[in-house]
Amino acid sequence: MNRRMQFATGLFVSLGIAVGYAIDAFGEEVTLTAVSAFAEGTNFSRNFERFIDKTNEIGAGKVRIDYKGGGGKVMDPFQLGDAIRTGVVDIGNLPGAFYTKLLPEADAAKLSDFTIGEERENGAWEFVNQLHNDRMNVQHLARQKDCVPFHLYLTKPIDSMDLDGFKIRVTPIYRAFFASMGASMIRTSPGDVYTALERGTVDGYGWPSQGVFDLGWHEVTKYRVDPPFYRASVEMLINLDQWNALDDEQKAVLNEAASFMEGLCSEDQDQSAAELKRQESEAGIEVITFAGADGEKYLSQAKESGWAEFIKTNPETGPKLQQLLSK
Repeated sequence: MNRRMQFATGLFVSLGIAVGYAIDAFGEEVTLTAVSAFAEGTNFSRNFERFIDKTNEIGAGKVRIDYKGGGGKVMDPFQLGDAIRTGVVDIGNLPGAFYTKLLPEADAAKLSDFTIGEERENGAWEFVNQLHNDRMNVQHLARQKDCVPFHLYLTKPIDSMDLDGFKIRVTPIYRAFFASMGASMIRTSPGDVYTALERGTVDGYGWPSQGVFDLGWHEVTKYRVDPPFYRASVEMLINLDQWNALDDEQKAVLNEAASFMEGLCSEDQDQSAAELKRQESEAGIEVITFAGADGEKYLSQAKESGWAEFIKTNPETGPKLQQLLSK
């Protein structure tokens, strides 16, 4: 190709790009890609999928979401945060524990005494969102499942807060808590947990009150330890460059759909209650309950060990987050 042709081609491409931006500026529908860290149709993807449906319903002609799926089918769930950061994926649904290597502060959500709605009012969300902007090049769009607590599930019984000799599958969420009880910790992807439990490679795991049946883990789980602790938190992130490229109407659509998703707390609480009963009645999972002073100690140890590790990992931002997220 000679210089004149190269110049013409380059000019054509440049004009094409410029025209594309002009069309977007005048409101052409924008399509955003979305991926979930969890398999389609399972517990921690369903509300995200409702968000997508809501967006596509109210955003017709402005913005729509092309859902690519999840649960490792599209990519390693632990790589999703980086894919959003770099713009390979526009929107992602994933726990903060899956991207702590990029933003260690994401682990604080589990320790919050507030719902995401309350965090938006007390300044915590603004602080955390700025960290997401600065460190990850993402906008924190929403959080789901923060009305759902965690439990310890086991294949062998315990009669005290002693996990010495137990091999527990962990993520960063409950690593410090289970370590404080003497557990040996093993990290695996969610897809490997069933086999690990079946073979005795692990003796238990931490997981919310929901989703055990989705993954089939009820078949290899014998005990659930109460009381529940922490908050589940599945974050919805959007690439910051893509977010900034949207116009006000398009952002408003996404925020409205996000607000709808964040408003599903009462549904989640009802679902948790139903699933806990089902674990006992259908799966025969026995409940080990620490009550009274033992229960208070269990919850106190969970909170104290969690904050201690968090502040050690995040000495600059940890104290501020503890202040913002504690009553």
